[in-house]
Amino acid sequence: MANVIEHTHSEEHDHDHSQESSSEKNPYLSPIISLALLLLGIGLDFFDKTQNFTFWNEITRIILYGIAFLLVGWNVLKMAFQSLIKGQVFTEFLLMSIATLGAFYIGEYPEGVAVMLFYAIGELFQEAAVNRAKLNIKALLDVRPNIASVFRENSWQIIKPETVQIGEKILVKVGEKVPLDGIILSENSSFNTSALTGESKPKSIKKGEHVLAGMINLEKIIEVEVTKLFTESSIARILELVQNATSKKAPTELFIRKFAKIYTPIVVFLAIGLVFLPYFFVQNYMFNEWLYRALIFLVISCPCALVISIPLGYFGGIGAASRNGILFKGSNYLDLMSKVTAVVMDKTGTLTKGVFKVQEIKTTIDEKVFLKYLKTIESHSTHPVAKAIVSFADEKKIEVISTKIEDLEEISGHGMKGKIKEKNILVGNLKLMKKFGVNYDVEIENIVETIVVMSIDNQLVGYVLIADQLKDDAQSAIKKMREIGIKETILLSGDKSSITQKVALMLGISKAFGDLLPENKVEKVLELKRDTSRIIAFVGDGINDAPVLALADVGIAMGGLGSDVAIETADVVIQTDQPSKIATAINISKKTKQIVWQNIGLAFAVKAIVLILGAGGLATMWEAVFADVGVALLAILNAVRIQKMVF
Repeated sequence: MANVIEHTHSEEHDHDHSQESSSEKNPYLSPIISLALLLLGIGLDFFDKTQNFTFWNEITRIILYGIAFLLVGWNVLKMAFQSLIKGQVFTEFLLMSIATLGAFYIGEYPEGVAVMLFYAIGELFQEAAVNRAKLNIKALLDVRPNIASVFRENSWQIIKPETVQIGEKILVKVGEKVPLDGIILSENSSFNTSALTGESKPKSIKKGEHVLAGMINLEKIIEVEVTKLFTESSIARILELVQNATSKKAPTELFIRKFAKIYTPIVVFLAIGLVFLPYFFVQNYMFNEWLYRALIFLVISCPCALVISIPLGYFGGIGAASRNGILFKGSNYLDLMSKVTAVVMDKTGTLTKGVFKVQEIKTTIDEKVFLKYLKTIESHSTHPVAKAIVSFADEKKIEVISTKIEDLEEISGHGMKGKIKEKNILVGNLKLMKKFGVNYDVEIENIVETIVVMSIDNQLVGYVLIADQLKDDAQSAIKKMREIGIKETILLSGDKSSITQKVALMLGISKAFGDLLPENKVEKVLELKRDTSRIIAFVGDGINDAPVLALADVGIAMGGLGSDVAIETADVVIQTDQPSKIATAINISKKTKQIVWQNIGLAFAVKAIVLILGAGGLATMWEAVFADVGVALLAILNAVRIQKMVF
């Protein structure tokens, strides 16, 4: 992955030499020797005024300063030449080469060496900062399991996880990483999930529940049935998301790249004008004096600070977010997240645990028969409510009806229908009953909790009362959003309007809409988007949320328990399934943008002041070095701050 990131960085910002320096055995050796020679030369220059050293003449000065210059400047000169051959005339390498060689031409050897030396030091700082920013992301590579112990031919065999098939049984010992996603067959164990979620607290997982690749088994030897191939596992998906994140640029990054392409040639032509135009207007014109001013102008105007620090700021933001269990699929989404004014949320699985329990059964027929029909139909659904009913029937030792179900169909936002033993069965909500003209007591509509109603041959035979639980941090999540300036929080749910309103009231959500089909959710978001001042983030976890996730300005998926479709469609993935991370994601994006704009302001302000002083002959090459390399270093140090912040 490091290669991917380095390639992108170098390709887009013309910093290919960073790869060269990193390949050397010790990238710091050349700058150290160059600095020692520069200080020696400056010392000899100073003492030569009083001591008149016979060996210290123009030739020995050129040799000493020339060696010091080439130690740090050779790569830059080479890159400038290669860029010219490719037709890329106006690069930072050319600016640096002209400025430093020009300084040698007019006899300002120490200043020429200093410019190139501090430029090289700036590059080393930049490389170190980028590497530090990568650490959080590269750490994900280390959690990829290398081996899997799989049961084949009546024995446990150690093989590569890539070769394990779905349905095979694997063994995970204490302290080992789970190599593939699967269902735990052993009773239970606790797992370190920090690589996937950023959470340090161990998670206890029971028999029949899902474990994910990259989790570390902490308690006992377990057996797992594989449910996904290695390439489709959670950890592989996370790595792919983060690797691709660096290729999607924020508008600020794109602007700076375009700006640098226009800005650099303008600066070169202004420098040429600064050398020759004064000849026509100034008495006692001295070519070397105006050339020196132009060289200062070139050094100051190099856009390094902007080109380096802005992508680094966003990169640091993506790294900080991944450390907190939040994956941004690009810095463009990180940028947009900072502007969000309204957060629209799904209810089930987003604010509630999505772990349903059967509370009560009301039926006009035998309860066992009622549950048999109900389980037979609901066993074909992946909805959390359906799973709760099947689980409840399993506990009661209720078997499914062995007869084949005819005309089985899932009606989105309504429920399911099918034919068993020539009987038409409808299982779902009251909207399904209305759709097929099934009569029911209007009192049922007053029940606040979730209900699943069943009819046989258009006759209502009973219903099941289901309850869901709010997530532990749901209330604090809404509070945090308000504290960081989110103006509107809106709840959209396919659940009953009475339940939706009750949840909204409990959590302090400003608006809530229930009884919505997936297409109704889309309509609601389109309605909200008519107000162009709104920047909308939608948070969801299910397959039915995918259209809205794609439609919102920023789509956020709850990734731990969310569907693959939702995760693929979303722009941001919250690995921990904690709604409080929504506010964390917004906070990180705001801090990132703040740092990026601080760097832009700093670079432009300092450069503008020193440019004016340089053109007026009031600034030397040393001030120019600070305006270029010094500002770049300050901007880098500012950009890496976000990696140390606690969110």
